[in-house]
Amino acid sequence: MKLDGVQDRLDVTKADLSGSSVNDANFSGWNLENVNMSGWSIEDANLSGWRVQNANLSGLRLSQANLKGATIASSRMEGMTIDGILVTELLAAYHAAQHKLSEGGAESA
Repeated sequence: MKLDGVQDRLDVTKADLSGSSVNDANFSGWNLENVNMSGWSIEDANLSGWRVQNANLSGLRLSQANLKGATIASSRMEGMTIDGILVTELLAAYHAAQHKLSEGGAESA
């Protein structure tokens, strides 16, 4: 099926759209639930305001991305790196520094 120059809403259930290609499309306001998006490639896209919950992002590669205001919480981060530095090591160093500060603050009081 080819859609060109149309403005319409799709209601897709139990469909296999693998191998599809989309160019110059507006997907704002979409809701994706229980979907397999493995192997996706997204380039030159506005993903501001995205919310991702209970998703397997293992192997995700982000580059040249604007992550201003991004939040990662309650997530597995083993093997995750930022500019080649393990995030688990960054967090451990941060927590150790915070612990050291709280100990130092208690001694000087």
